[in-house]
Formats: sequence, structure tokens, C-alpha cells
Amino acid sequence: MYNSMDKLRKALSRDDEEEDTGIVTQISDATTLSWSTRIKGFIICFVLGAGLSILGSCLLFMKNGLILFGVLYSLGNILSLSSTCFLMGPCNQIKKMFAKTRVIATIVVLVMLILTLVCALAVKNAPLTILCCILQFLALTWYSLSYIPFARDAVLKCFNACLD
Repeated sequence: MYNSMDKLRKALSRDDEEEDTGIVTQISDATTLSWSTRIKGFIICFVLGAGLSILGSCLLFMKNGLILFGVLYSLGNILSLSSTCFLMGPCNQIKKMFAKTRVIATIVVLVMLILTLVCALAVKNAPLTILCCILQFLALTWYSLSYIPFARDAVLKCFNACLD
């Protein structure tokens, strides 16, 4: 009988049913992190990412803080998104990110992350950086909702009900 950690591990791990004893599998097994290390890596990466985003928000009202906000907020989101690579592995994470149901959301998130950093670092335009951060937040929210069954449909129905 599975306990809850075994169920979580099985749900997030790579395809364990497809056992292959080839050289690629042996190399992969030798370089794979243990489950406890993967959990620790996820937590550390996610907490650091959230911390950077919060720090950026705290710096928002300082002189030149809008630019720092845009950079730290974006780096925090990148770190938080990459934290899931510890749970699923980078290849599996990329496959899920570019699955048919979320490919557009993934592209919008990546574009908004890049645009935010460009507006903050190269253009140094605070209002444009804030706009990009807002769009980045909305894109990340829409992307995250793609992992919850029927969540996008529920959000769309709520907005349609508000508009009617």
C-alpha cells in the first residue's frame, strides 16, 4: 500500500512504468538525485524565488525601485518556475510546459519574463516595466491554472458572468 509520499513521488516522477536497462537508463539512474534531495532542492528554489519576488515588491517604492522590482520579480518567478524541475526532472518539465494544452501560455510567460527584463535593464522605463510585470503575473496565473483540471473554464465562466 502506498503512503502519501510514495503517491506524490509516483505522480511527479518520470515514466517509471517504461523500464529500460540500456546504457542511457543506467547513466540516468547514476546521475539522478534522490527523492529527499529533490524535495529539498524544490523547497530551496521555490522559497528563494518567492523571497526575490517579495524583496522586489518591497523595493518598489524606493528611488529607482521600479527597475529593481521588475528584475527581482522576474528572477524570482524564473527561480520558482524552475523549482519544479527538481520534482519532475528538466526534460519532463519542459515536455509538460509545451504540452498542447499550455504551449501558448508557456510562450506568453517566457515572452513576458524576457520583456520585463528588457524594459527594466535595457530600456530602463519604469511604467513599461510595471506593465510587463502585471502582464507577467497574469500570464503566470493563466499558465498555473492549466495544471488544475477545469480551472481555466471556471475562470472564463466567472468573467463572462461578470460581463453579462
